[in-house]
Amino acid sequence: MSKAKDLELRLERAEQQLRLFQRVSRLMTRDLELDGVLQEIVSLVKDFLSCDSCLIYLVEDDQLVLFASSDQNRKTIGNVRLRLSEGLTGWVARERRLLAISREAYSDPRFKYFKDLPQDTFEAFLSVPIISQNKVVGVINVQHKEQRIHTGGDMEMLSTLGEQIGCLLVLSRQKQPSPTVAS
Repeated sequence: MSKAKDLELRLERAEQQLRLFQRVSRLMTRDLELDGVLQEIVSLVKDFLSCDSCLIYLVEDDQLVLFASSDQNRKTIGNVRLRLSEGLTGWVARERRLLAISREAYSDPRFKYFKDLPQDTFEAFLSVPIISQNKVVGVINVQHKEQRIHTGGDMEMLSTLGEQIGCLLVLSRQKQPSPTVAS
């Protein structure tokens, strides 16, 4: 591939990434319910990374709870829960670190199998913590059915998206009904 063509492709990908961040930022300014915004984000990530699955877990009572999934079957949302000491997702939350596995993610000794998640048979796994006000408040996972080496750009994009989701969570917690003032 020529140098000019390579630069052209990289510029196009950077522009796509910028549009993704802009769309997520716009979601944050709308008056939408958190569930709907998270569902839209997993859809955007799935399209951008051409992945087979995108999941968002949020910390609730010292557990990671599945809050959003690109899977059409929504029955797992709210029902898949794991402790911070369990699985690859728990490791990402506990260690506050990105995790990228290019093949056989299900063979990793930290892996925890969930029979209700078809993603647990997928090969490649990319996961980042969602951080808000210096605390891990969730994890975002991307999975591919086939082997995949995640690029530095993919990792940076997902990390930045985790930061955006962290800000979104702060905003959603502040969205409390205003007290009515008696006149």
